[in-house]
Amino acid sequence: MNVPRSTARVPTTVITGFLGAGKTSLIRHLLSSANGRRLALMINEFGDVGIDEALLRGCGDETCAESDIIELTNGCICCTVADDFAPAMQKLLARNPAPEHIVIETSGLALPKPLVDAFNWPEIRTRLTVDGVVVVVDGEAFNQGRVVGDALRLAKQRQVDPALDHEDPVEEVFVDQLACADLIVLNKCDLLSATERATLVEKLLAVARLGVRVLQSTGAALPIEALLGLGAAAEADIANRRTLHDAEPEHNHDDFESTVIALPPISDPDAFERRLASLFTELPILRAKGFLDVPGKARRRVVQGVGPRIDGYYDRAWASDETRTSELVVIGLRPLDCAALKAALA
Repeated sequence: MNVPRSTARVPTTVITGFLGAGKTSLIRHLLSSANGRRLALMINEFGDVGIDEALLRGCGDETCAESDIIELTNGCICCTVADDFAPAMQKLLARNPAPEHIVIETSGLALPKPLVDAFNWPEIRTRLTVDGVVVVVDGEAFNQGRVVGDALRLAKQRQVDPALDHEDPVEEVFVDQLACADLIVLNKCDLLSATERATLVEKLLAVARLGVRVLQSTGAALPIEALLGLGAAAEADIANRRTLHDAEPEHNHDDFESTVIALPPISDPDAFERRLASLFTELPILRAKGFLDVPGKARRRVVQGVGPRIDGYYDRAWASDETRTSELVVIGLRPLDCAALKAALA
């Protein structure tokens, strides 16, 4: 029996994963294969400037309509569900016609479990359900131990003593994201050998809950059918998603900080990106992303960095009424020497 559209709960997919894993790229490919399906997006970033939201609006796809995207930049959504999440979801549900599916991209530092649990709130649970939690993993960084050291070891420790105190905040976030997954996307597989891919899949399956699948991707290019329609109803299974932070009454991100760096026009983007890459070895930087104004170029240059790997490319043209600016958001471990960072890039 078909459920009437007016009473059916709108499925929602939570896309999470550590900084730089490829979440925004995954969403862009998802939008390009939407085939007319009415999607709405909620983008959450750590910091005050929404680079990911600006990238999605600049993708040139008609599915990136401004009314389809809500941006939250008041902190990680896992910490602000009461203040930001419910009102934003009510805003999306009030649209006419209502979205057929909602996609939430969390901050790379977010813990998905508190967000999933919020779908059990009385004002939410009658109208929405979590179709699935998709965790994107940076295969290259995972393979090299740059983002996490030994996630399998940490997961085993958690099974023995969930309240055990851990010292690596990066590993904690990564493992807790995996613990809540319904589907794991091992991204950047073009940078891995077949043997490395097989080893990483084995490690991820050892950490994940029973029955979770791992899909391999390059450039996060996966069709919409692989990501939506999982039917997990994750909010009803919240007790089985045990994480390192379950014993904490309140989660915070005191180990991390972000800064926004305003820059002049960059005449030599290649030299700038080489300098940025070198700073990842000099300072405790985890992620850098932003836009550059390159004189003589009609398009803005996107710069994204994770570890020593920096990707730069030109996306959309600067609008005629738009101020051309260079701006970079940098996220790192506290204390991050923002003055030294700005001086090095100025």
